[in-house]
Amino acid sequence: MTSVGRAAALSGVLIGAGTGLGFVRDLVMAHLFGASAGTDAFLVAWTIPETVSPLLIEDAMALLMVPVVTRLLARGDGPRPLIGTALPRMVLGLSAGTLTLVAAAPLVVDVLAPGLTERGPAVQCVRLTAVTVVTFGVAGFMSATLRAHHRFGPPAAIYLAYNVGILALIAGFSGVVGITSAAIGVACGSVLMVAVQTPAFIRCLRESPAPRAQDVDLRLGLGLAAVAPIVVYTVTRQAQVFVERYFGSELAAGSISHLNYAQKVAQVPMVLSLLIVTVTFPRLARASADGDTGQVARRIRQDLAVASAMVLAATAFLVAFAPAVIKVLFEHGEFTSADTHSTASILRIYALGLWGQSAVGLAARAFFAQRRPTWRPAGVLAVGLAVTAAIGGAFAASAGTLALAAANATGITLAAVLLLAGLRPGVAPVALRRIAADVARLVLAAAGACAAGLFAAGALGAGTPAIVQLAAGGAVTAAAFAVLTVLAGPDLVASWIAVGPLGAFGASGRRGRTESGEISEPADRTDTPDRTGPGRRPGPPGGGGGDPAGAAGADVPLGRPLP
Repeated sequence: MTSVGRAAALSGVLIGAGTGLGFVRDLVMAHLFGASAGTDAFLVAWTIPETVSPLLIEDAMALLMVPVVTRLLARGDGPRPLIGTALPRMVLGLSAGTLTLVAAAPLVVDVLAPGLTERGPAVQCVRLTAVTVVTFGVAGFMSATLRAHHRFGPPAAIYLAYNVGILALIAGFSGVVGITSAAIGVACGSVLMVAVQTPAFIRCLRESPAPRAQDVDLRLGLGLAAVAPIVVYTVTRQAQVFVERYFGSELAAGSISHLNYAQKVAQVPMVLSLLIVTVTFPRLARASADGDTGQVARRIRQDLAVASAMVLAATAFLVAFAPAVIKVLFEHGEFTSADTHSTASILRIYALGLWGQSAVGLAARAFFAQRRPTWRPAGVLAVGLAVTAAIGGAFAASAGTLALAAANATGITLAAVLLLAGLRPGVAPVALRRIAADVARLVLAAAGACAAGLFAAGALGAGTPAIVQLAAGGAVTAAAFAVLTVLAGPDLVASWIAVGPLGAFGASGRRGRTESGEISEPADRTDTPDRTGPGRRPGPPGGGGGDPAGAAGADVPLGRPLP
């Protein structure tokens, strides 16, 4: 196995372990604290790290820093000038933000959740989690620098360290301070995210060449201008959670917690679908940089078909077996059967928005693969957010959490449709009718599979153990979806086999590091201006240029939850 292969394998193991431990964290919290006014208070404070993580670790920071550090290294310069100039200023600015949040914690709680009953614990938790503004910023800065040096192990371990810290503090102090132990764990876990990267970060500094004068501020300013649309897009997408918690605070105690537990389960298939599609993103970025709009259009259609199949199959299963899923995962300790009923009802509605969540992530990726920054994804997400807020505000008082879940599903689905419709004029000549036909056939297959699952659930009966229901019902639902998909669209299945994700893997060995999912640099691209023809636009002189999305392809925002 090559060094790149070993690094990828190690990163996959560490990221998977961190994500799995994050799910264990949610199960432990459900067991110890259930769904109550106290967990609602913590989740209001949890909004801070949920929002800061994609900005300072996953998306904006990576897209800004990785290309800058990579270009410095390519020139034979080390990152010391960048670190010496930018890091102290960043820490100073983020520290001011943390102190502002600490001082304004009561106002933050009133703005995020004005109807919250446990206001005091929420204020305390906000003040504790506010430290993540600084620690996540430093951790993200270190992660981007290390990735630019092709050191992937420590950055991949940050969420493992983070969740270890949270679980350790919950285990040690939950009996003393209750739900506040989770907020203390968030603060301590975020410090561990920095600590786990510090040795490798220091080695990078020691091994770097002697510093020379660099116009670092100018480089960062240009990068920030390119990343600004992604920052706004990320915050706008995260604002869906703000809307839910704002209106949920006016409902019965535990409502915010029910929404959170259901959302964590519903997001699993969406994240998995986007992780698979991420494998093909370097091909999309390269085709976009080369002006090969025909290939871009084909890649979008194929990726959307694969992602849609995954999430719609999961939707069929979750709608049919939501009560059993929630019972197996959460119904123990303080999490009651009434909590299971409420959470399962929300989960069924959330599942209806899974396709929209996945399609938004895929379509936004296509927009961000272009050379020039685009504001369209942020604008479309703002429209979807407005719809979510309008529906939630109109119906939350009468329909409760179900209205909030329906508002979320409606808003994100509308945003997905608008983004896909904008691909043809803004990105590539995508065959929208063919995409609509593909998705329609998959929706029909999912509806049939869901009916088969509901029939199986009824045949098994309420007395059947939940785990048996899930095993048998899952097999029935999957088989029905597979058969109906083949019957409804044999040409669609054939295209997956020929040029789906496996095709991307197969191409990686032939096309080199750009296709392997590793960082794509302009020097790795071969510009061929004479490759013009139907569906192609000539690229600019000099090749790919400084495309932020191409330089950090795996870090384009996916709308994924905090692990």
